Amino acid sequence: MFNISDIYTTSPKEFKTALQEKAYQALEALKIPFERVDTDEAITMEDCIQIDNKLEMKMVKTLFLCNRQQTAFFLFITTGDKSFRSKDFSNALKVSRVSFAPAELMLEMLGTKVGAATVFSVILDVERDIQVVFDKEVTEEKWYGCSDGTTTGYMKIETAQILNSFLPYTKHKPIIIEV
Repeated sequence: MFNISDIYTTSPKEFKTALQEKAYQALEALKIPFERVDTDEAITMEDCIQIDNKLEMKMVKTLFLCNRQQTAFFLFITTGDKSFRSKDFSNALKVSRVSFAPAELMLEMLGTKVGAATVFSVILDVERDIQVVFDKEVTEEKWYGCSDGTTTGYMKIETAQILNSFLPYTKHKPIIIEV
């Protein structure tokens, strides 16, 4: 059985990663309200559906992509149920074909392991080497569901707060595409 905690509106008492701690510090500094749950490690789509149901929202899918030379990086945020097609993404941005960035780069640049990619990783991107790209469908949702930088912590925030408060705080200007 997949365990999900009660819903909390405060930061965890102990942090599992530096990124997780910085994410909650940013939310507190910006006075952005959130709801969160602690879970067993979420691995399957069924696990994510249970989290969605508990928080009454839809989890986004966050992909870390790069070009072949690993000189251009993209954090692509799309709906959880949409399949990713590199060609469609590349055409929408008018960039050369991209692929998934290696796990080592994900850990180094995003501060997360595979399965925990999150918009909060841009806190670590002080040089702004990562372009944040949103699927337009995500921007039209009231709620934004995502990882807190771990595979055992998930939260619900108003999408407008991510776009209009959090991203400007990190000095990242998102690109919105239709795919």
